[in-house]
Amino acid sequence: MNVLNEWAFVGLFAVMAPIFPALPIVIAWLFRPRKPNVLKSSTYECGVETIGDTWVQFRVQYYIYGLIFLVFDVEMVFLFPWAVAYNEMSLFGFVAGFLFIFLLTDALFYAWKKNALDWK
Repeated sequence: MNVLNEWAFVGLFAVMAPIFPALPIVIAWLFRPRKPNVLKSSTYECGVETIGDTWVQFRVQYYIYGLIFLVFDVEMVFLFPWAVAYNEMSLFGFVAGFLFIFLLTDALFYAWKKNALDWK
């Protein structure tokens, strides 16, 4: 019976976790102002009406650069504590950190080999 009491908090968390982000979204949707008109639905940029076609397609290359930047930015977040605790680390932590660096470097070379980083 004691084990069930310990896991009750995990179950309560699993039930409540989706409610907390969903509740403000539902409340905002219920109490939003509903007064649509043509002026509010028109497209503008920086307060100025657009001239010409407002549909612009971006090259996929921009998204690839963004994803690669994001991957290496998150890598730095994970490697900073590793670098701070470098002197107190065991051999396992040292090898795990270098394995992490190796895998991300391998992914970079793979993207480079597939010409994902070349502007065309």
